[in-house]
This record gives sequence, C-alpha cells and structure tokens, in this order.
Amino acid sequence: MSELTEKATVALDNLSSDGGLLNPEQNNTFIRNLIDQPTMLNEIRSIPMSGPTMQLNKIGFGSRIMRAANQTLGANGEDEGRALSAADRAKPDLGKVELVTKELIAEVRIPYEVLEDNIERGGMQNTILALIAERAALDLEELVLRGDTASGDSYLAQTDGVLKLANSNVVDAAGAAISADVFNDMVKALPTRYRRNKNLMRHYVPMDVEQDYRLVLSSRGTSLGDDLLTGNRAVPVFGSPMRPAALMPDANLLYTDPQNIIFGIQRNIRVESEKLISERMVKIVLTTRVAVQIEEVDAMTKCINLG
Repeated sequence: MSELTEKATVALDNLSSDGGLLNPEQNNTFIRNLIDQPTMLNEIRSIPMSGPTMQLNKIGFGSRIMRAANQTLGANGEDEGRALSAADRAKPDLGKVELVTKELIAEVRIPYEVLEDNIERGGMQNTILALIAERAALDLEELVLRGDTASGDSYLAQTDGVLKLANSNVVDAAGAAISADVFNDMVKALPTRYRRNKNLMRHYVPMDVEQDYRLVLSSRGTSLGDDLLTGNRAVPVFGSPMRPAALMPDANLLYTDPQNIIFGIQRNIRVESEKLISERMVKIVLTTRVAVQIEEVDAMTKCINLG
C-alpha cells in the first residue's frame, strides 16, 4: 500500500471504539484533527494539460542586441546602408519546458456500520471526503517540493520536485543560522534581470525559520518589531514576503517568483466511490495526473545547509 494511501486511510477501529455509537454525553460531531496547510500550492502556476506530455515554448534575449551602426559607402560615395554583419545580428534565445504527468491514487474503505452508527449520522461521509481533500492537497505540495526520482519513497520518486530541479543558483549557508546575511546572499545569487519585481518574489522557508526570523525582527524597538511580535503580518525580506512552508526541509530555503513553478494538471482530482456489497464497505478512490517543472531554473535561488 502506498504512502499516500496510508496517510489517507481512516483508522476504522478508532472510529468504532472512540467515536462510534451515540451516548448521552457525546457531541454530535467529530473533533477534527488539524493538519498542516499547503503554502506553495496556492501560489504556483497551474497549467491544464490535455495529454500526458506538453511542451511550453520560451523566447527571450539574454545578451546585448544593440551594435554600432557603421556607415557603408559605395564606389561612387553613395550610402549603401548600415546592415550588420552576420556575426553582429541578434537572434532570440529559444527553449522548451517539457511537462510529463504521473498518475497518483489514494484509496479509503469505510465499513457500512461506521457510516450508519457514528455520531454524525448521515454527515460522516462528507466529513471523510473533506478530510481526504485536505490531506491530498498537502501531499501534492509535498511532491511539488520534495519529489525526487532517486528517492526510496515510491510516492516522492514519481517526479523531481522543485528542490531537486533548482540547481542553478545555490547558496551554501555552511551551517549558519538564519539571518539577514543569508537572505542577502540568496538575493545576490539571483541574476539581476530577475530582481525587477521583488514584490512578486517569495522567500519559501521552513516554519521554524520563519518564526526565528520573526523573533529577530520583533526585538527591534520599531513599529515593525511591534507588528511582528503581536500580529500575523507577512515578514518582509528585502522587498519580498516570506512564506512559511510546513514541508520545506529545515536546511533549505527557496527564493523565486511562485509563477516560475509550474504544476501541470492533466486530470483534476477525480473522486469516485462504489459499494462493495459482499464486503459491506464503501470504497472511495482519488486519482489525478500531475507534472512538476520550473520554467526558468536560473530565476530561482536555493539555499542549502542552513543551520
């Protein structure tokens, strides 16, 4: 059974023994266990795909195209134009980003008696579906962030995620704790052409790193320090908001425009159910086909070995 299935499967024994039949002291709803919420999945670029593969074309000019206009005179002194030589003519840089989807699945089985004899009565199945949707979203963000085809985890091995693909601008913190210097090194590692709209960029960090840096800033005797100590405003870092991501490894940071991360969706999450009459169960199956890519690897900075 895959890890995704194990994470989504309901502990049916617990439902029966701890939250099952009504008694006079019980509430009529389950107390739902909270889970971490996706951060990046809500901001990255989603692209619908009509097939299992798609190529996105890229075009741009990465170097100077202007040249000196040299006047050329003919034999009679007439101006023959200022056409550039073949070596001086500019042409655009062309490239492609390829998306290849992988199919993912989750399966949950619920006995009839759990649906019939629970504290929520007819609302039990809706509760289960809501919990499955929340968990599936978090699992998809895990794949987007931590996917690695070399992983021993069969789920994460489906595709390379952002941390694996981000290999162009790498800053080694060498065990240093989070500080303005680390963020400064990350910003400076990014080519200047990608720093034009810093308000669109995001620092994706582990949740504890965001909390530690918030504490550092809150110690300042300024209105910003007060706001960060008593409020829940986003932490600004060199003009770009910081976003805490629950599934970001503790030693890593990312700096990029979230629209630079591509999440291809060939099939939206499909939820199907059927009754297994002989087994007296309802089976709920989620399936989807997704792909992960970075549009421009050079437009992203990754920090490693954060202390």
